[in-house]
Amino acid sequence: MNLPLADEMKFGWMVSMDSAEAVRSVTTLADRIGLDSLWVGDHVAFAMPILDPLIQLAQAAALSDRLMFGTSVYLLPLRHPTAVAKQVSTLDQLSSGRLVFGVGVGGEFPNEYAACGVPVKERGARLSEGIDVLRKLWSGGEVSHDGRFYPFENVQMLPKPMQAGGPPIWCGGRSEAALRRAGRMADGYVSYVVTPEMFKSFLEQIAKSAEQAQRELTRFDTAHLLFFRIDDSFEASWDIATEHLSERYASDFRNPAKKYCALGRPEDIAEKIQAFRDAGVRHMIMDPVSPPEQRYEQIERFAKEVLPLVK
Repeated sequence: MNLPLADEMKFGWMVSMDSAEAVRSVTTLADRIGLDSLWVGDHVAFAMPILDPLIQLAQAAALSDRLMFGTSVYLLPLRHPTAVAKQVSTLDQLSSGRLVFGVGVGGEFPNEYAACGVPVKERGARLSEGIDVLRKLWSGGEVSHDGRFYPFENVQMLPKPMQAGGPPIWCGGRSEAALRRAGRMADGYVSYVVTPEMFKSFLEQIAKSAEQAQRELTRFDTAHLLFFRIDDSFEASWDIATEHLSERYASDFRNPAKKYCALGRPEDIAEKIQAFRDAGVRHMIMDPVSPPEQRYEQIERFAKEVLPLVK
């Protein structure tokens, strides 16, 4: 089975907006330079300050009538999916149906699971069941759910989301269980810290899972979160990316930065993007791994110097 991928390549910006002014500046800039989407991450407790993703996107959606908005990825197992269904449905309405709901399990910071009263070993099972709950509640009808974690009877959630059936759900993750889940349940797949070769093999596993689930897909979306740094040389960009990512993830990121990031001159960034396109990626989510005062400059350089090479 071959996954039905889109032909067109789209480009988004992974951002962390820490104030109302940052939301305005980021959204205005993304619109001005012609990006297709804005994306935010999610953690309850993280190595660096991070705001709630849905509230960030709600404010950004009020400032642009064109951009798509997405979570990459929302840690659904940390919350009860019924409450999340209401929040996401509301955001889909307020954004006029311009929302992609990317979900995943996280787990690299187990203390946030403990703080939320959720056993970290249950996160995969809770995500799978949570997706079922979301889709039932987004139908707009009176529904029941007989599940291990979230049973309920005769609940109707209105209004329905703007998008029929709710926002598309893109699953993240690199484990075999995550890939099987994406093929069995998701509308798309979003990755990070993988190589193009890994991404291609992951899509093959997802396609196999979709076939085993006897899904008849008319479209399957694919995305990759790509750390990048434009500089005069690979070495200069590697040093800066390493410093930033090591701080973000509270670990030595030098070797992973070399393996997974797009670093160097604009043509080097474009070459890496093309490799991901050849592997099956259709939505590149660009994350400028640079000091905060340089991130706007980096994304503008990307739009001006890299996009013309790949579009």
